[in-house]
Amino acid sequence: MTDLLSLPARTLPLIIFFFVASFVSNGQEIPSEPAAISAGETLFNNNCRACHRVHEKLIGPPLAGVTQRAPSIEWIISFVKNSAAVIASGDEYANALFNEYNKTQMTAFSTFSDEDILNILAYVEAEAAKGPATAAPTPAEGAPAAAGEEGVPAAYLNLILVGMVVILVLLLIILVFLISAVKRFLDQKDLTPEQREVVHAPFTLGSILRSRGFIFIVVFVVASLGFKAVINGLYSIGIQQGYAPAQPIAFSHKIHAGQYQIDCNYCHTGVMTSKNANIPSANICMNCHNQIKQGTLTGETEIAKIVRAYETNTPIEWVRVHNLPDLAYFNHAQHVNVGGVECQTCHGPIETMDVVRQHSLLTMGWCIDCHRTTELNTRGNAYYDRLVELHSKTSEGAMKVMDNGGLDCSKCHY
Repeated sequence: MTDLLSLPARTLPLIIFFFVASFVSNGQEIPSEPAAISAGETLFNNNCRACHRVHEKLIGPPLAGVTQRAPSIEWIISFVKNSAAVIASGDEYANALFNEYNKTQMTAFSTFSDEDILNILAYVEAEAAKGPATAAPTPAEGAPAAAGEEGVPAAYLNLILVGMVVILVLLLIILVFLISAVKRFLDQKDLTPEQREVVHAPFTLGSILRSRGFIFIVVFVVASLGFKAVINGLYSIGIQQGYAPAQPIAFSHKIHAGQYQIDCNYCHTGVMTSKNANIPSANICMNCHNQIKQGTLTGETEIAKIVRAYETNTPIEWVRVHNLPDLAYFNHAQHVNVGGVECQTCHGPIETMDVVRQHSLLTMGWCIDCHRTTELNTRGNAYYDRLVELHSKTSEGAMKVMDNGGLDCSKCHY
């Protein structure tokens, strides 16, 4: 203490500054716990993955080694929360990044806490330690597919059809032999001339078409097909499975969600917190397309439509694909955030669709079947502890959605 007091007055502020900086730096340590890495992975996929990869350069730089490249962890936290302010302050490293990436300004995540950003860094460091992912080997051309990867081969289906035709021909031959045997049996009987004429009456097309049996069969088949068509028509009212309307902009989920692996939550921002997943506005598209001007599906024309809508503040008139009736209530947050239901469960392999189509029936029966077979997600939610305890005492097997009122009419209709 005496040595500190004997130092020149102008050095004391520097010592205090470095002491405080050291204290703050030591307080901002990247966690290594699995829970922090898991939380960071969720935050990264929902917010960062649209522009960043861990090992690859995308719209922004690869994040592997970012803690070594950046001036400090505190700098990273400040930059993530408000990159524009750091750049405007004249920070040399921030401006170098800004210029290197075509003056693309990073979205400000002002709602992130320091802990959130440290969790993201924990996930990045964990992924960086694993190294770049290697592509899985593809089977050689002509090699047989693994069991269960494909359905029944077309050759097998053709063999089944040929077998059915052969069986029908054999049945017809057997029937001809039976008729011939019956005639020979009747010829041995003492028949009147009229009876013999009936037994040996030739079969002609006209006689078959005029027979009562043939008329009955035709009427029965036509009536059955008509009745089935009416029933199918009644059951299909309001069902739009396979509906894939043309959109004002040819947006491809196959490119964005499939090829570039942009998380659904980045564009459909309400899916975790709202009844509706909501359609992204043009400014979300412009987070990437203010730099990406060429498209791999339809070219620059479609991107130009987004830019025009953004610059003129004109809403894009998307055509709705999935539309439940007004009498049914569905909440995305309840299913996705609380229930942990994947988007593909209802929307199908959306990451493979160039044009979005309705994959599932979305009927009441389809929803009820799901509630009957889906286990209730009670992990980490103390609200369900007592219910799970009571269920385990009275029932066998896991607790399903229907056990928590998932079949009550008032859950969806009120």
